[in-house]
Amino acid sequence: MAQQLFVPAGSAAADGFDLVVTPESAGWGFSGLRTLTLPPGGERTFATGSDELLVLPLSGAASVRVAGETIELAGRASVFDGVTDFAYVGRDSELTVRSAGGGVVAFPAARAARRLPFRYGPASGVPVELRGAGPCSRQVNNFATPQAFETDKLIACEVLTPGGNWSSYPPHRHDRASEVESELEEVYYYEFRSLAPPGAPVVPGGVGLQQVYGEPGRPIEVLEQVSSGDVVLIPHGWHGPSVASPAFDMYYLNVMAGPAPERAWKICDDPAHGWVRATWEQQQVDPRLPFYRAPGPTNPPA
Repeated sequence: MAQQLFVPAGSAAADGFDLVVTPESAGWGFSGLRTLTLPPGGERTFATGSDELLVLPLSGAASVRVAGETIELAGRASVFDGVTDFAYVGRDSELTVRSAGGGVVAFPAARAARRLPFRYGPASGVPVELRGAGPCSRQVNNFATPQAFETDKLIACEVLTPGGNWSSYPPHRHDRASEVESELEEVYYYEFRSLAPPGAPVVPGGVGLQQVYGEPGRPIEVLEQVSSGDVVLIPHGWHGPSVASPAFDMYYLNVMAGPAPERAWKICDDPAHGWVRATWEQQQVDPRLPFYRAPGPTNPPA
């Protein structure tokens, strides 16, 4: 395919950002993501243009200023240490992000039609779901899914997978509009945490695997080893599994948007794998989950 679907860490840095994925660079219409490292006392001002976005601390705290109004974000030590609060910034806005202690901030984004108000998303309002069971257990922080937080087009969540588990499984798709499926482009952004004992060698950046595959008439093929800061772009096709090495816990940030007037996240399983869901009824959720106590509502395993 003409699109670069695997984006290694550092290869899409631009204009002071660690990562810049726009609809134009991805070769699609709606979804985007930036990440930014701020030194202690550092700040950055930029315009959203035709995008709506979220200010999501991956590590550290931050403040966000838009049109004279400031929102303080408590943030978190790392993506493996807690659910974070966040801020929403509408299209046609200018924002300034500052971090007194330094940190890393993600900006999940979507091309938007409506301009919604600048506002705060508390960590206490983030539904945390334990999804799957046995070796398919993972934790999902549904901070900006349709039922959790209002946006115009943007859907975003975080998935944390214990080392050795299969996530994003069964393989599923959401690339056409129907009663059971939404048309959504998706960005996967990864981080890893080593489980090695003190003094043991560690693979820099961590190790995971991501698969994407197509069907007759709509070919796509991705099978990549992924590490911290890497990105996989999914314009269409079955995606999954996302596999965490037994030596590392895995985090990924999902960013989705699409053309439908209705903001919905409906998926269709690959029928060759979908039957696996029924086996979860006889299995327990991995006892390593949740990674941390949720400050807000917790959904039952699904």
